[in-house]
Amino acid sequence: MKFSKQTAIPPTFKKRNYRPAIIIISIILIGAIGVLSGLPGVEDFTAFDITILPLLNAIFNSFTFIFLVSALVAILKKNVKVHQRFIYAAFCTTALFLVSYVMYHYLAESTSFGGSGFMAGFYYFILFSHIVLAAAIVPLALTSVARAWNMENARHRKIARWTMPIWLYVSFTGVLVYILISPYY
Repeated sequence: MKFSKQTAIPPTFKKRNYRPAIIIISIILIGAIGVLSGLPGVEDFTAFDITILPLLNAIFNSFTFIFLVSALVAILKKNVKVHQRFIYAAFCTTALFLVSYVMYHYLAESTSFGGSGFMAGFYYFILFSHIVLAAAIVPLALTSVARAWNMENARHRKIARWTMPIWLYVSFTGVLVYILISPYY
């Protein structure tokens, strides 16, 4: 296939409009998580010990953070293929996190933070910023990858400059929230 020297895009390449899918996925994910936060949990669930799920969530968030840092290092070294692979790995661990998170919040009641004073203020600041930015990262990450798929490199870099630090913050604070609330499960 012959590429144009200016754009490096195959002449038969056709951009796709991912916007409707991004909007629908974002609304469904954010809406489902919002609804789950208000549910009381399933009574008498005994198929397995659901208290393992928050730890699993923290592990998935840890891997997402590591994959994102690795993707950042790869792209700074101009290794696009390795960058892509780590981004896809981060999407996979984020998807696994979402499945585990939804399962836990469907099956269990919400856990309250039992600390007080400075630690309570710190915890709720981290939790609130984590929740708000986690909702924002859904359309940001999907838009970033869609722009990469459409070979809109300048637009991809422009949004990725916001997406990467926010996604790093969300994955890191997800682990931090688990560490802070784990004594109260």
